[in-house]
Amino acid sequence: METYVLVLLCLAAFAAGFIDAIVGGGGLIQTPMGLILLPNLAVSTVIGTLKVPAFSGTSFAAYQYLKKVDMNWKLLSIMMLLAFPSAFLGSTLLTYVSNDFMKPLLLVILSFLVIYTYAKKNFGQHIEKIQSNATQIFNAIGISFIVGLYDGFIGPGTGSFLVVAFIAIMGFDFLHASANAKMVNLSTNFGSICLFILKGKIIWAIAIPMAFSNAFGGWLGAKLAINKGNSFIRVFFLVVVIGTLIRFGYDVFFK
Repeated sequence: METYVLVLLCLAAFAAGFIDAIVGGGGLIQTPMGLILLPNLAVSTVIGTLKVPAFSGTSFAAYQYLKKVDMNWKLLSIMMLLAFPSAFLGSTLLTYVSNDFMKPLLLVILSFLVIYTYAKKNFGQHIEKIQSNATQIFNAIGISFIVGLYDGFIGPGTGSFLVVAFIAIMGFDFLHASANAKMVNLSTNFGSICLFILKGKIIWAIAIPMAFSNAFGGWLGAKLAINKGNSFIRVFFLVVVIGTLIRFGYDVFFK
């Protein structure tokens, strides 16, 4: 592999880590670049290799959030414990089934998400949701299983979907939603990595330098999000979701 290819991959990893730390969706940069710059590798090998820098960046971002944002550890522990096997299952399915049939559905969902987020100006502000412990745990289990399965099976936009779930279902603001999304996303990435290690799909010579780049981007992005607050994250969220929409639109209509 040429040196310039690794440099470009590391730059993409930095940008992905930065964006992912704020609102998720870093895979929209990292995954296409990996597939373009590593055309001679199997898709599963590229995806498996890219999960390592994704995990690294999410780890550093999560650490920054943990220092500044209060967490409900009981609820979060349940979500992380379930997200791991869900993502493992999703990645297992990916080795047997194509995920292309999901893209038209995601295109519709993302279109509504952009319109709703833009039109509802208070989306992402704290909303007090009165829920019993049982209801809260039920919602947390549903979010973890569905998004975990999605991350293992498809991937791009996982962080953004987690942010939406924490806001719309759990009543979090953007900052707390982003912080909790990082922790759950950490678990989904780890679940996928375990599967890809077992399948021998990770090229460590590529994954490790990208991991350092993604981690630096994640650290920087998290600090910026914490300092700027909800309004900044909301704008960034809209940009990333629109980017996800364009990506899936291209896959659906032009491939």
